[in-house]
Amino acid sequence: MFFNRLRSISWLGGGAKENRCDELLPKEPVVLNVYDLFQINDYTMVLGVGFFHSGVQIYGREYGFGGHEFPMSGIFEIEPCNGEAELGESIRFRESILLGYTHFSRPDVERIVDQLGAQFPGNSYHLTSRNCNHFSNSLVQIVCGRKIPGWVNRLAHLVNCVPFLERCMTPRPSEYRHHYHHYQFQQY
Repeated sequence: MFFNRLRSISWLGGGAKENRCDELLPKEPVVLNVYDLFQINDYTMVLGVGFFHSGVQIYGREYGFGGHEFPMSGIFEIEPCNGEAELGESIRFRESILLGYTHFSRPDVERIVDQLGAQFPGNSYHLTSRNCNHFSNSLVQIVCGRKIPGWVNRLAHLVNCVPFLERCMTPRPSEYRHHYHHYQFQQY
């Protein structure tokens, strides 16, 4: 895969010469856009948990992941910070977090997203174990070597650790996939 090849380059050599070259490369901000899924987050955030959607903004595009019934990419693209209009009324923009910078070009990022589409098909979406935040974390790790903040997906991790909570909170696939169903997915 394209990004596997590129990831292996990072351990080759090092030193001052590489750092000077690194300074000359163009840098593009990598921003995590976080949305509240429910207004209950106004109350649960004091406990350090909430229901969030996230997308990664690079080169003026925001990439997200959502569920649908087909074995094709579940990755979609929206106008940055516009989740309310494009994903539904229950989504409210919370904040943008600068996670770092990437040296990948726009075409490189598009290829990476395209390849991630095979790893994130829409029919693999799961509210707690394979959601938009898992996708965002994967993309961010590839393009800038960072992770998304833990609080963004903390509730999903907690639910996965406590089987009782998972049974109570995780809806059937038909119930959570409809959330993104109205959005026309662009194949990546």
